Amino acid sequence: MIRLISIFIGLGFTVVVLWAFGNGAYVAATEGLGEETAEHAFHEHAHGPEGGFKHDGVFGKWDTAQLQRGYQVYKEVCSSCHALKYVAVRDLAKLGYTDAEIKAEAASLSVPGIDPDTGEAIVRPGLPTDYYLSPYPNDVAAAAANNNAIPPDLSLMAKARHNGTDYVYSLLTGYSEAPSALKAEFPEFETPEGLYFNSYFPNLNLAMAPPLTTDGQVTYADGTDATIDQMAQDVAAFLTWTAEPTLVERRQHGWPVLGFLLFATILAWLAKKQVWSAVKPRKEAQGLPDGD
Repeated sequence: MIRLISIFIGLGFTVVVLWAFGNGAYVAATEGLGEETAEHAFHEHAHGPEGGFKHDGVFGKWDTAQLQRGYQVYKEVCSSCHALKYVAVRDLAKLGYTDAEIKAEAASLSVPGIDPDTGEAIVRPGLPTDYYLSPYPNDVAAAAANNNAIPPDLSLMAKARHNGTDYVYSLLTGYSEAPSALKAEFPEFETPEGLYFNSYFPNLNLAMAPPLTTDGQVTYADGTDATIDQMAQDVAAFLTWTAEPTLVERRQHGWPVLGFLLFATILAWLAKKQVWSAVKPRKEAQGLPDGD
């Protein structure tokens, strides 16, 4: 009876796997077979810089100097529109900043508060426990200042997009004029006034103006040459860290776990062999078949 139930369970599992495989193959085969659009034809897949990032791969590690440079790019360029509402100033300690530096960074922020004496709304210097809030008082003000587009929070952006690190890098370096081939193939396509062509953005037209416009836009404290490509790499790495600060540690901890599971599997198999080693000879002595 137990064998019969096991067979039915196995068959059910096989049917589910085959259905999932067939459905996935059908979707992959039929996806995009409709009328080709400019967004489909000219949308480019995100890619990272030549040589990739140091935190890539199972053996990757954070480049602390790069993360600090990325934070500087965010602070001096991106923070004028975008918040990091899940990142506190004190989290910078994980990037190698000292307590004095963290207090100085916090004090440079202007944080909404309440006067304890009068109860009136005030703006106070930040504290290490404060978060990087939006520079706009509300979404209406944010949309009014950005062509009706609300700048998204960047805390989790690298996890909210497919290949998020590469996406951020590609987007920041992907601004250009709409190619003539695009206009020739799709005469109806245009980039409306107030929007910007970017081949890595899903619909090709982006409300965000190019944030990185010239080399040397940021003066790095460590003397690194701040080219547009370098700044894009650094802030992409920083936003990967804000999205998952434990990324590298999680990967590093995975190897001991896999090793332990492999060891436990081998140990369980040897224990099973040891426990059942006398069963077969006893059955043979009693003239019983192995299946009983």
